[in-house]
Amino acid sequence: MGICFSKKSTRSTRIYSKRITNQSATSINRSSVNRWSRVRSSSVKKESVDDVVIHEHAIAAALLFQQQNSDVLPFDRSVSLRQLPGGANSQCQQIIRRSCSTRRRSVVDPMLPPPLLIDQEVNHEELETSHIVLVHGGGFGAWCWYKTIALLQECKFKVTAIDSSGSGIDLVDANSIESLSQYAKPLTDFLKKLADGEKVILVGHDFGGACISYAMELYPTKVAKAIFIAASMLKTGQSALDMFSLKENTNGLMRQAQKFLYANGNNQPPTAIDLDKLLLKDLLFNQSPAKDVALACVSMRPIPFSPVLEKPSLSDSNYGSIRRFYIETPEDNAIPITLQQIMINQSPPEKVFRLKGADHCPFFSKPQALHKVLVEIAKLIKTE
Repeated sequence: MGICFSKKSTRSTRIYSKRITNQSATSINRSSVNRWSRVRSSSVKKESVDDVVIHEHAIAAALLFQQQNSDVLPFDRSVSLRQLPGGANSQCQQIIRRSCSTRRRSVVDPMLPPPLLIDQEVNHEELETSHIVLVHGGGFGAWCWYKTIALLQECKFKVTAIDSSGSGIDLVDANSIESLSQYAKPLTDFLKKLADGEKVILVGHDFGGACISYAMELYPTKVAKAIFIAASMLKTGQSALDMFSLKENTNGLMRQAQKFLYANGNNQPPTAIDLDKLLLKDLLFNQSPAKDVALACVSMRPIPFSPVLEKPSLSDSNYGSIRRFYIETPEDNAIPITLQQIMINQSPPEKVFRLKGADHCPFFSKPQALHKVLVEIAKLIKTE
C-alpha cells in the first residue's frame, strides 16, 4: 500500500474509528500521519471520486495492519471484488475488480460507482441476436475494442472484432488496397460464412461506418441492426471524402495531422494516409486515458486512400431495410458533432444516442457509457 505502520504510534486512528473497531491494534507512525495529512489537505478541492479512493485505501491499509497483528483471515487487495445486487446466478454478473494501485485514479478514466453502472440484466432468449461484430475505423484495428469486448462478454454476448485489410494484425500492405471491397473483405467474408438464418449486429466506428454500409448492401438478411459510432454514415453515391468535405475545419487539426503516402511515386495519386503521432491525442483522444493513447500510438497503421474515394451504391431494398442507430460523440475533434448531425439529418437512423464527454474514440474515453448504449440497442424490439 506504500504506507509504513508501527505499533508504537497511536495517532490518526480517530479519523476512521467508525470503520475500525480495534483501536489499539491500528496505530500509525508519525511520518505516515504527516504524509497522509498532506494527501488529505491537497485533495480538498478535488472531485469526490478522489476522496472515495483515498478513503478506500485507508480502510484497506488498516485491515492489512490488523491481519498482521491478529488472527484475521488474509485480505488480498489485488483480487478483491465488489458485486452488485443480483446474485451470483445473475445472467450478467455486475462485478467490479478493485485496483491494487495506490495512485489516484485519473478523472478522465473513472471507475463508476455502483449506482451509476447500468442494470445489465440481459435475457438473451428475447434478443433477435446476441452476436455483435465490431468494425474499427481508419488506422485502427480489432485491438481498439478491448474494453468493449470484455464488457460485452461479461454479459454473455458473443463478440467478434474484425481486422480490415491492411489493419491490425492483417498482413496486407495498406498501400496496395485499391477498393472498398478489398478493404472490407475480412468483414464480408465473415458474413458470407454465417449459417443460414444467423444474424449479427454490426458496429462501425469512423471509416468502419462505410465498411458496414457496404456489407449491409451485400448481406441484408444477415444483419439485424447497424450501429454507427462517430462514423461515416453515407448516402448512396457519397464517398467518405465527400462526407469529410462537409466539415468546417476551423482549427485545421485534421489537415495538420495527415501525411499522404505515395508508394507508387510522387507523380501518382496517394496510396495511403498516415497520421502524425504527435497530434493523435488532440485529434482523436482528447478525453481518453494516457495508457490508451500510448497503445494507439504504437498500434495504428496507415489508412488506405482508395477506399476513402469510393462511392458505394446503397439501395433501399438492402441497406435501407436494416435498422440503423447512431451514437454521437460531442467532444470529437476528428468528426465534429456538427458533421455527425449533418449525416444524421441527411439519412435519419431509427434512433440517435449521445455519449456526453466522449471524444472520437468512446471505446477508450467512455467505455462504460458506450457499453450501456450497445446493450440498450441490442435489447430494442422493433415496433410496427
